[in-house]
Amino acid sequence: MGASISSSVSEKSIHQFTVKDSSGKEVDLSVYQGKVLLVVNVASKCGFTESNYTQLTELYRKYKDQGFVILAFPCNQFLYQEPGTSQDAHQFACTRFKAEYPVFQKVRVNGQNAAPVYKFLKSKKPSFLGSRIKWNFTKFLVGKDGQVIDRYGTTVPPLSIQKDIEKALAQVL
Repeated sequence: MGASISSSVSEKSIHQFTVKDSSGKEVDLSVYQGKVLLVVNVASKCGFTESNYTQLTELYRKYKDQGFVILAFPCNQFLYQEPGTSQDAHQFACTRFKAEYPVFQKVRVNGQNAAPVYKFLKSKKPSFLGSRIKWNFTKFLVGKDGQVIDRYGTTVPPLSIQKDIEKALAQVL
């Protein structure tokens, strides 16, 4: 399965993708060229929700003025832990966790109908168990050039990757 995903991804950078925001409006990810991104599949009813959203908001506030952006993609693939609409997920993140970063339309991260941007991310940084995303709050750190730097599993607290974010922010294109 990992090989077929890799061969079906022709894009060379995350900046070549267009996704939809929580209201369905298209967003060209090229607007993030020159920014360091943390792409996260989020869920509102997961045991990791509180700690991840809290720490993601803290990271964003700390680094946003240096060119850091979090791209949150709600996903309902794991025990239906993001059951509402895309707008519900956006409102949850913004109201409960004061998220100021983009929250996009709900996506699938695994399977044939996985969002193309997630097929790209997984093809560039498969985990030791393959490319499949195992759970909510898997995080991909993407450099200013749109290339995937690293992948972090659900249990990796967002605050624990600050050094990696700082290193990516310090890189000159």
